[in-house]
Amino acid sequence: MEENVRSYRYDCVVIGGGASGMMAAVTAAQNGAKTAIIEHTKRLGSKILSTGNGKCNFTNHKMDATCFQNEDKDFVMNVINKFNEKEVIGFFRQLGIYSKEKNGYVYPHSETAASVCDALCMEIKRLGIEIFLECNIESIYKKEDFLIDCYDNNENRRVNTKSVILAAGSNALPVSGSDGSGYKIALDMGCSVKRPLPALVQLKSDNKFCKIMAGVRSTGTVKIYIDGEEISRDTGEIQYTDYGISGIPVFQVSRFAVRGVFEKKKVTAAIDMISDIEYDDIASDIEMRIKREPQKTIEQFFAGIVNKKLVSAAAKSVNADINMSVSEAGKEMCFLIVKQLKNYIFNITGYKGFENAQVCQGGIELSQINPDTMESLNTKGLYFAGEIVDVDGKCGGYNLQWAFSSGHLAGLMSSRSKNIERR
Repeated sequence: MEENVRSYRYDCVVIGGGASGMMAAVTAAQNGAKTAIIEHTKRLGSKILSTGNGKCNFTNHKMDATCFQNEDKDFVMNVINKFNEKEVIGFFRQLGIYSKEKNGYVYPHSETAASVCDALCMEIKRLGIEIFLECNIESIYKKEDFLIDCYDNNENRRVNTKSVILAAGSNALPVSGSDGSGYKIALDMGCSVKRPLPALVQLKSDNKFCKIMAGVRSTGTVKIYIDGEEISRDTGEIQYTDYGISGIPVFQVSRFAVRGVFEKKKVTAAIDMISDIEYDDIASDIEMRIKREPQKTIEQFFAGIVNKKLVSAAAKSVNADINMSVSEAGKEMCFLIVKQLKNYIFNITGYKGFENAQVCQGGIELSQINPDTMESLNTKGLYFAGEIVDVDGKCGGYNLQWAFSSGHLAGLMSSRSKNIERR
């Protein structure tokens, strides 16, 4: 830092102005702590604006341990139960955000993510929380209190604070400002960080028929196998692409595939392209239909069951010509095609990067955090919130619920620090 340094003093400083950071700052300030936010981008809440395709699915009425995929689900639910989905909905209702539900998914009634972000920003302003935008942290260390050296284009600052909440996000979606810089701060503070990897992300495959299927969206079930063992499955609209597979069901199981690929294990995705139809139901019709419609091509024969591009890929996988008549192909070949449609294998060779991932797996290890306070077990007065810790949920509002629950708990407990004089 240069000699010309301006000094500041607070009870609580939140590093990161995303969903968890804003909730943490609001909660700390509401409970009497003089609070500031340090954010390295031009605005608060950038990542919120992209959630739920811009509609901000901010929580879900189904909230249990199965909705989270990190190793310590008890830790997650302990935190969420201290500020659960009903309390999150109530919190935003007090800020003027009415909610609406679609199959358990909860959105702002406006179906606009900006309304959630704006409501938090206005509450921050109402509470007099100071905001430092485009502000980068040079160092952070603790003596009696924490000393943070930071700077922007106009000023060098030394910030003295009794507590710090690290809510700096992960590597996922760096265009929103979530660039992983918080991990360095955590490491500098002596924290252990589990290797961050993408989660809720598209998967790549070397299947030679991917280009044939590209562009198709179709309901099905995807199962992930690691070294031959089924690890996870999900059902919904699968998107077939020229590089592999995408869609919400793929996102839901992707974190296991990503970890498997990273660890150089054999990862496969088996897709039931017609998961709502039993194999026996189709097989029992095949012989009868071949006799009645022998002139139909393979493509025509299966056209009433699934998209013809998927038929083509399934047929080519068993060396069948889709233009061949079913009488020529024979019933055994038709049975093989049905088996392909029910269990189509993609060898998973990779995954899209952080720029495509909605969240990360990995982060600050939960074993270093008190689940009742979100405080570091190693550094008194240091708290954590949001995606920077090793918690990742499924699609459906679970990651925002985690952000709000952990942010609320960190803000509340930091404001109750014995070192903070109540205003």
